[in-house]
Parts: sequence; structure tokens; C-alpha cells
Amino acid sequence: MGINGWEWILIFVVALILFGPKKLPDLGRALGKSIREFKNATNGLMDDDDKKDKPQAATTVTETASAVEKVETGKEEVKPQAK
Repeated sequence: MGINGWEWILIFVVALILFGPKKLPDLGRALGKSIREFKNATNGLMDDDDKKDKPQAATTVTETASAVEKVETGKEEVKPQAK
């Protein structure tokens, strides 16, 4: 029940008559970009859901080592804030 060869040809001819040969490639590009953006948006939504389901990772080894060093030495560095 899909669209077979003759139906695609008929659709292409009607589109060619309506939009002209110069405008048809631009319409194809615009349609391709729209589909690509839609896929990226849906993938982004799925990725956001996956991130919410997974627990946050524990602190890294370097963060833990620097925290232990601060406790052992009793010194803490003050870093200037970037504006």
C-alpha cells in the first residue's frame, strides 16, 4: 500500500510544475535541514531523559586527592573568580 514508482514520478512532475526547476533544489535542502533539526531535537530530548535516570557520578580522583591534601595541610587556596 505504499507509494510505487509511478506515483513518485507524478508527485515530482507536479512539484516541478508548481515550484519550477530553480526552486526545487532549495526546497529539498530546506526539507532536509528541517528533518535533521527535528531528529537532533528528539535525540536531545531522549538524551536528557537518560541523564535524569542515571545517578550523578561521584567526585573524580583529582578532586578527592585535592580535598584530602587540603585537610592534611590545613591550607586552602583561594582562587579568583572570573567575571
